[in-house]
Amino acid sequence: MMKKRTLATCCAVHTLHDGLSDVTYVLLPLLAQGFGLSLAQVGLIRGAHRAAMAAFQIPAGLAGERFGARNLLALGTLVAGVAFFALGQAAGFWAILAALFCAGVGSAVQHPLGSTIISHAYPAEGRRAALGAYNFAGDLGKFAFGAMVSALLIAGISWQAPVVGFGVLAVVTAGAVLLLVPRSPKPARGPARMPTGWGIRDCRGFAVLCLVEILDSSTRTGFLTFIAFLLIAEGLSPGWAAAAVPLVFIGGMAGKLSCGFLAERLGIVRMIVVTELATACGILAALALPATAAFLLLPLLGVVLQGTSSVLYATVGEFVESDRLPRGFGLFYTIGSVCGIAAPLGYGLLGDRFGVDIAIATMGATILLTIPLALVLRPAGVRRRASRFPGSPKA
Repeated sequence: MMKKRTLATCCAVHTLHDGLSDVTYVLLPLLAQGFGLSLAQVGLIRGAHRAAMAAFQIPAGLAGERFGARNLLALGTLVAGVAFFALGQAAGFWAILAALFCAGVGSAVQHPLGSTIISHAYPAEGRRAALGAYNFAGDLGKFAFGAMVSALLIAGISWQAPVVGFGVLAVVTAGAVLLLVPRSPKPARGPARMPTGWGIRDCRGFAVLCLVEILDSSTRTGFLTFIAFLLIAEGLSPGWAAAAVPLVFIGGMAGKLSCGFLAERLGIVRMIVVTELATACGILAALALPATAAFLLLPLLGVVLQGTSSVLYATVGEFVESDRLPRGFGLFYTIGSVCGIAAPLGYGLLGDRFGVDIAIATMGATILLTIPLALVLRPAGVRRRASRFPGSPKA
């Protein structure tokens, strides 16, 4: 019962924070129109929010070890809630920038600490399935918050009302975290038991896992950024092309949930190979097919494009000591966040020089590099897992 309550609470927190993060895509045009912002100012606002999330994930993991993952998760949720409440009262560019930067700082705690709490609740069997459900909850928030704001705007309600409401909801959720999530395990005492450094048990295995995450995250964010441009170049109307990313997310929700469960049965190596190979085939098919057929393919592609992340996140605990998980997840998520910032820029420069089709084709080819890397994980992590948890699924 405690496991399920912890998982449900962390999933709710993930829904909230990812909803707060991605609802900014809906809000930015409204903010630009309402306050006369330039495109550069809009880019700076979004960049400040993402940069804050990327920069504070490792410090959040380190602080979580000292003050408790549960306590810091509640504090970060409170900070994000207050920031959104302030955003609803903002009177100009600098107030908006400060509010969304603080919201990014507050949301930075969620991924490393939420993943840590779930990993502690599920130390062996069920971890991948639990983190798959956690991943699914994040995408659910991205849809729900954006759809809610859009519906309210259509009904004639100003954007400030839902933004303030989200802030109040976050404050209430912070209190729920303290009430529903058990206290984090206390750090081990004494020099004999205290792990040094990052607590990484298998440096090679963790490094390989990070390389897979770099390639996977770069491909995912690059494809999501430029798929609409490809469809428009192939003749699809801009209105329909704008729905491309939501279609990918629809498949992604199913993928994040199902891939976590399947990894429990098939193992991490098989799942990474299958999903990344299918991702490469899907991207190249989207490039080769007519625009309408490629558009209809996107939900299926989203299943594997997004689903691999559930397998990767759940594997971090295989290589990091239990009481160093917050910093391990902080490092891992920061790597993904940096790729999410750098990859669209790199692929954008490539597309400007050679065309968007070449950029998309490069993504499809690059993701295949994850397959030989995944095979390296077999000797690094799986034998150790099998010795710790007899009867656990093979790689």
